[in-house]
Amino acid sequence: MPSIPDTMQQIQSTVRADGTLKLSLETVPVPSPGADEVLVRVEATPINPSDLGLLFGGADMTTAEAGGDAQAPVVTASIPDAVMPAMAGRLDQALPVGNEGAGVVVAAGDDAAAQALMGRTVAILGGAMYAEYRCIKAAQCLVLPEGTTPRDGASCFVNPLTALGMVETMKLENHTALVHTAAASNLGQMLNKLCLADGIGLVNIVRRAEQRELLESQGAKHVVDSSADSFTADLTDALEATGATLGFDAIGGGKLAGQILAAMEAAAVRSATEYSRYGSTVHKQVYIYGGLDRGPTILNRNFGMAWGVGGWLLPPFLARIGQDAAQRLRERVAAEIKTTFASSYTKEISLTEALSLAAIGEYGRQATGTKYLITPQKR
Repeated sequence: MPSIPDTMQQIQSTVRADGTLKLSLETVPVPSPGADEVLVRVEATPINPSDLGLLFGGADMTTAEAGGDAQAPVVTASIPDAVMPAMAGRLDQALPVGNEGAGVVVAAGDDAAAQALMGRTVAILGGAMYAEYRCIKAAQCLVLPEGTTPRDGASCFVNPLTALGMVETMKLENHTALVHTAAASNLGQMLNKLCLADGIGLVNIVRRAEQRELLESQGAKHVVDSSADSFTADLTDALEATGATLGFDAIGGGKLAGQILAAMEAAAVRSATEYSRYGSTVHKQVYIYGGLDRGPTILNRNFGMAWGVGGWLLPPFLARIGQDAAQRLRERVAAEIKTTFASSYTKEISLTEALSLAAIGEYGRQATGTKYLITPQKR
């Protein structure tokens, strides 16, 4: 096993009190694991939409400027005045970035559980993953099956557990089928495979014809294109066919959440035996879990009175179901990481390359079908 250096590189994000963002590649000490901890050599860590909030700190990245040098790049950008009050809790703090990743355990504390992980390939959800090494509790590691590479397991948590969380939320709240927007994303493709495997009705909403073709090539049964003139009719037909009354919306802003509720109501009314001025009694729910559109959420209330719109995040959901249930979901992810929960990446970049203006311009767009993987050991 390679020797462990004294220092490592780590991407940090700082919101400065003068209203500027600083992204930098810093040299910091490699931590030593405590008794119940392990040191993981990070070999693969994805850039998820959920990472960008901490990374960019609300900055207008069209103002980004490059500085530093090839070994220690620095990117600065302006943060709008309207955003700064929300950043008050992190001013002038250099925060490490990166929610999840995978690598090999290269050092371990004295506890038996930690020692048992020596040399194993593990996945981690714990922050500070855009770095060459990560020290973490042994109990927080997910051991990957033999033959699974760090690249295979890098996206083991955020997207897979979100997909499973959507299905589990459906069951907990007594729905029987789902609607998902931005459905051609990495997460959307996972959810499609999961619902097909588990026999769950899923309505996939996409924005382009080629995205529809992609999902249909993967076996999706109900895909509707929000850019089509027939969108409302197509969506209502798909909702009637599946009986879906629960939606998860990655867009957030605009009219889409309201359009989903309206189509759910229209589908429910088709089977109604009598008229009600209050609409159907079927409860219709949309959870907003992303913010691809940062504008206002617009609801034209033409969907009766039995409805709800709320927010959904993975960590509160996992806390809601408890440690044992959450562990069962993690174990399913590990078992199916090369099938149901496999991720694909459009590009692999080093820590240094992750701070190039060209790369930031690409992964910062959060375009469906574009997913970057950081390989911290790459030189």
